[in-house]
Amino acid sequence: MSDGTLVTLISVGVTVLFMLGVPVFLVIGYWVIGMSFVLSLPLLNIGAALSDVFTDGFALLAMPLFILTGDLINRSGIARRLSDFAYACLGWIRGGLAMASLGACGLFAAISGSNSATTATIGSMLHPEMVKGGYDERFSAATAAAGGTVGIIIPPSIIFIVYGFLMNLPISDLFVAGIIPGALMVLAMMTAAFLLCWKNKWGIIIGLSASRVIKTAIGAWLGFFAIGLVLWGIYTGKFSPTEAAGVTVGFCVIVGFVCLPLYRLMGKREDRPVEDKSYGEMLLVQGFTPMELPSITMRSAQITGILAPLIAVSVVMQQILSVLGAQQVIGDFVTGMGGYYAVLFTAMAIVFVSGMVLESLPVTIILAPILAPIAHDIGVEPVQFAVIFLVGASIGFITPPYGLNLYVASGVTGVPYFRLLPYTVPYLVALLSVWIITALVPELSTLLLPER
Repeated sequence: MSDGTLVTLISVGVTVLFMLGVPVFLVIGYWVIGMSFVLSLPLLNIGAALSDVFTDGFALLAMPLFILTGDLINRSGIARRLSDFAYACLGWIRGGLAMASLGACGLFAAISGSNSATTATIGSMLHPEMVKGGYDERFSAATAAAGGTVGIIIPPSIIFIVYGFLMNLPISDLFVAGIIPGALMVLAMMTAAFLLCWKNKWGIIIGLSASRVIKTAIGAWLGFFAIGLVLWGIYTGKFSPTEAAGVTVGFCVIVGFVCLPLYRLMGKREDRPVEDKSYGEMLLVQGFTPMELPSITMRSAQITGILAPLIAVSVVMQQILSVLGAQQVIGDFVTGMGGYYAVLFTAMAIVFVSGMVLESLPVTIILAPILAPIAHDIGVEPVQFAVIFLVGASIGFITPPYGLNLYVASGVTGVPYFRLLPYTVPYLVALLSVWIITALVPELSTLLLPER
């Protein structure tokens, strides 16, 4: 049997395993081992590559720390305070609670850096409130799913860390480059939500109250401080992204330990309406005990335990794809499309289609090393292409048949997956519009970059 036939059989076999629901890490791992035998590559190469990723990838240390940050922010009550502030600012507009949900996703993303954590946290908190407030439950769940897309664009971003590691780009530059496109994604989705709610008369409108806005802003001050701490440290060069992640984790732990006893001394319940809370009470959050920290850390470790091996084995996959000449084939196809815009939009189309069937991590690991050099050759600035690439990958979170955020939103809200799909269309249109604008206007990605 020829090598070409064996490669085809192995590739078809692992594709079937993927369709049957076998974890992506195992699917790629089986393919890597099979290809190593076919190409007569020593299996020792796999172990050496895995070891190199974890011993030389200092930047990857930021990934588990930002995952832990998201869990700490959620458990301490800071995430709830951020969503209360967003609702106080937007509740007076038709569809205000839906827009507040999207705004809260943006704020939570600015601390956690994870799409699924953003969708799960905001969806579980605000979906019941939206349903009680007169919104269609399918639209409410779809809103949480769509809002989670900014989790990997607004800094800090776990996937930006992976991209920077793979492509040897400054992660701090990638973080800064994602600020404006991420904000535009939130604004575009808010516009879509407003139009849909206005058309269907969804949502109960509350009066705009300056005292409520001020009180919830005071209540969210710890969240604002955490966001400012990360962005200030990275933008000014005081912290590397990994150090910023460590500082933020330390801040969240201190907040959780200090606030809990003080909040209990006040004898108040966190679930009371904002109007019933004093300004002094709003300065504190519910916090958590030292006894809860191991369980919070364990949850973060479980997520890291899924992502880290996938990154490591995908590095080996890149090497094998290079030996097979796959990168050259795809590169020739894309560059053969013609001029600047034809090549750029062909690359974007490949990312979009891949995002429909794969999670953003394998899409990034497999395609970024192939498409980024091609984009650089036609004159696209590397940091700008990173943003273009990852905005496209983020749209895949709400694009069937995969649509990870749709599954997460369905799980936390109880709304069946297929019932969400029609209500994602307006958000898809909004996000695709921002994606195209980001590709056509480089300044959106490079304007805030520090001078070198």
